Amino acid sequence: MSNTNNKTNAPQTLVIAAFASLYIIWGSTYLAILIALKDIPPFLLAAIRFIIAGVMLYTWCRIKGQRTPPLKSLGTIGLSGVLILFFGTGSLVWVEQYIASGVAAIIIATTPLWFVLLDKRQWKFHFNNKYILAGLLIGFVGVLTLFAGNNLSFTGNRMVSISFIVMLLGSFMWAAGSLYAKYTPAEGTTGMKAAIQMMAAGFIALIPAFATGEQHHFSAAHLSPQVVGALLYLVTFGSLIGYISYIWLLSVRPPSLVGTYAYVNPVVAVFLGWLIAHEPIGGRQVAALVIIITGVIIVNFSKEKIVKRDNKNLAA
Repeated sequence: MSNTNNKTNAPQTLVIAAFASLYIIWGSTYLAILIALKDIPPFLLAAIRFIIAGVMLYTWCRIKGQRTPPLKSLGTIGLSGVLILFFGTGSLVWVEQYIASGVAAIIIATTPLWFVLLDKRQWKFHFNNKYILAGLLIGFVGVLTLFAGNNLSFTGNRMVSISFIVMLLGSFMWAAGSLYAKYTPAEGTTGMKAAIQMMAAGFIALIPAFATGEQHHFSAAHLSPQVVGALLYLVTFGSLIGYISYIWLLSVRPPSLVGTYAYVNPVVAVFLGWLIAHEPIGGRQVAALVIIITGVIIVNFSKEKIVKRDNKNLAA
């Protein structure tokens, strides 16, 4: 009863503000990454962003009296952070060198579909429902539509083709890392875990950054005001405010409602990329986005409907 009351009595203005941060802030980080890449190489950008955000969040957690997780949990938390943030978000940073931010956002819209395919514990639940299967098929038809529209070929623009594959793998790794974090026990508060995840991803990102000599193409003294602003935006709004809003919303609203950010973010990213970065939007891209989001909506709402039905039967 108390849980229901909490979900009902949450201040409406805070709920609206939190949803706005998820919809707009997370959707706008694609553009912020594109701007930051003008002066900061990709792996170095990911490292700077996650290390600064992680240290800030860790410091705040310590001030609030939260304990650092024990050593046996640090490895689990750190690995999930590397999978989700380094491979997931880091791949986004890398591919935006070669493909439009809006196109990258459309590919990332497939992430909820990867959750269904990778969550082995829920396979019986997922694959016995014709609507979920239909949603998966529709979603991946959207991916094929997007690929076909860009005439991907390793004999043509090779880096564009590679970027599409890397982005799909990044979405795959985000889902895999999230499921690993969900099913692998680890001690620590939510905020502390997030801080360690970000720091782990940031320090791992330094390895390819230095291995490829990115430090030789970076000078803090020569960063433009726009790039500094984009970096600060990614650290404070993208990695801190957006994440905190997400965690809070999960405690006061149903997961299916909170998860609607996955439908809105690509639309925001495509629109901002067109409006500010003047990225072209083709009819095939729009069609792919609509198809993918339709598939994701069918999957998510079918899952929620089944859960509500089963809970009702149990209550009876």
